[in-house]
Amino acid sequence: MGRVSGRVCIVTGAAQGIGRAIAESLLDEGAQVCIADINGDKVAEVAEANRARLNGQGGNVTSAQVDVTDREAVRAMIAHTVDCFGRLDVMFNNAGVNKPMNFMDVTEDNWNFIMGVNGLGCLIGMQEAARQMIAQGNGGKIVNTASIASRQGFDNVAPYCASKFAVVSLTQSGARDLAKHNITVTGFAPGVVATEMWEQVDQDLMEIGAAERPGQAMEEFSAEILKGRVAAPKDITGTTLYLASEDSDYMTGQIVMIDGGMTLV
Repeated sequence: MGRVSGRVCIVTGAAQGIGRAIAESLLDEGAQVCIADINGDKVAEVAEANRARLNGQGGNVTSAQVDVTDREAVRAMIAHTVDCFGRLDVMFNNAGVNKPMNFMDVTEDNWNFIMGVNGLGCLIGMQEAARQMIAQGNGGKIVNTASIASRQGFDNVAPYCASKFAVVSLTQSGARDLAKHNITVTGFAPGVVATEMWEQVDQDLMEIGAAERPGQAMEEFSAEILKGRVAAPKDITGTTLYLASEDSDYMTGQIVMIDGGMTLV
């Protein structure tokens, strides 16, 4: 029996990076998982790869294409999951975007794009998951992806920082409102994680003059990590499994930092 055996989970932003690692760790620990992403082709490939990897337990995984800023698309994703597995127990609002711009160059379009996905997308995911859990009557868990950027602002990713501060606030607000339905709302805050998203951010920072060579930004951001290295996605999944499991049933409204000691708060 795995730590989340039999639990039905959705993970958004799961075509790659942290989201994919979360989804695969849940599958490995016995969960039934809908792997969701705006990239429908890629997420279908990830689901198929996991069906093969699970050696006959492929019925534990499905996929859905979703734009988390589109409420009807989120409802359809949840309905698909319930059609496949009968209910929804755990919702990971993990989908997120970033597009670095120097502070004085930030535009309305940049702000609205990042806040739309990271802020509004989180809110919609929380609301629609909660509606399903309330209808089921057995409670549930909502887990949001924050960031080290939810604890301090950085000059060339201001909208991203603002959006992750918003995730912390939404987590607290949701925890207060949904406790009466036995729904817990928690989150986790990664630091510097070696993923495809960071590779794109690294390139973007060079384009705006915030870095001169590949890898420089990661080196500078991670110089103060007490553990002495950047994280891999697998460094995150022990905590996310805990947040999805009954072990965290008495935790709500909290954000767990997983940054190797980069920020001590």
